[in-house]
Amino acid sequence: MRLALRLAARARGWTSPNPMVGALVVRDGRIVARGYHRRAGGPHAEVHALEAAAAEAKGATLYVTVEPCCHAPKRTPPCTGAVIASGVRRVVVAMRDPNPRVRGRGIRLLRGAGLAVEVGVLEAEARRLNEGYASWVTTGRPFVTLKIAQTLDGKIATASGESRWITGPRARALTHRLRAQVDAVIVGLGTVLADDPRLTARRGARRHPHRVILDERLAIPPTARVLRRVEGATTYVATTDRAPAARRRRLEALGAVVVPVKSRGGLVDFDDLIDRLGALQMTSVLIEGGSEVNASALRAGVVGKVVVMVAPRLLGGRDAVGAVGGVSPLRLADAAALRDVSVRRVGADFIVEGYL
Repeated sequence: MRLALRLAARARGWTSPNPMVGALVVRDGRIVARGYHRRAGGPHAEVHALEAAAAEAKGATLYVTVEPCCHAPKRTPPCTGAVIASGVRRVVVAMRDPNPRVRGRGIRLLRGAGLAVEVGVLEAEARRLNEGYASWVTTGRPFVTLKIAQTLDGKIATASGESRWITGPRARALTHRLRAQVDAVIVGLGTVLADDPRLTARRGARRHPHRVILDERLAIPPTARVLRRVEGATTYVATTDRAPAARRRRLEALGAVVVPVKSRGGLVDFDDLIDRLGALQMTSVLIEGGSEVNASALRAGVVGKVVVMVAPRLLGGRDAVGAVGGVSPLRLADAAALRDVSVRRVGADFIVEGYL
């Protein structure tokens, strides 16, 4: 099953809004075929593996990381039929499909056809791999990761606004990999004005995320690099009813999609924004905001995971920019507490990850 999970992970960023799925056909202790779901709309992992196994599938065991699908209509036929027709005698499943249209029904169909089915092998790892899919298919909202690059004392920029580069090249390369794995990256207008980022995965990458800019009055300059067209990626500008119509028309002429959202305290309402991104079939988003954007996202309760890249340097100063702005709680008990925390070293920097 670990190998099947590794196969599934090869398609990070390509299968949304479908899950990442890997499959193996094993006969007499030998792997005779393997497959994974490579992109949305293409054959599923089970189909790839079973077609490769051909006659050797009869009497074999199928290992699959997500319960085989059984619902229609959709772009590909249900996999349960292919599994039953293949002649495999046993199916080992890592996790049930959380999709309300499946949710155990595929397993019941396989058992009803006389196949032995085992469920829950490396289930936690499978769920973690598909946390974006699980969020979207059960709530209609993408899974949100907040990424922060900071100094050891929690600063993301100097008093003058300089932030390039706090972390080293290997941590920055990790940021590009994170972008390639999500459906969209969110930043505030302040980041666009200060850094003029492109928000792409990296030069030469085959896939880039959509870009979402928080801009209450559509003050983004038309020369901003994030407005330049990138194949497969759209720039969305989330705004409020305060935005002038003429600026909206100007941005739309440049190819951007203006998304009106509710306002909260004069700012883009994060809760409403996440709903709207889910309606666009985005299953995972990465926030790379400044201090106030980070605070707004945390205050709205939309963040599911935090990735903090910590550089081993001290900036100091009360006027330097902290990682999370807004108003501080008066009690330590009200601080956001992370769970399932992990720490690893990447180059000279440390990566701290945890869930909220």
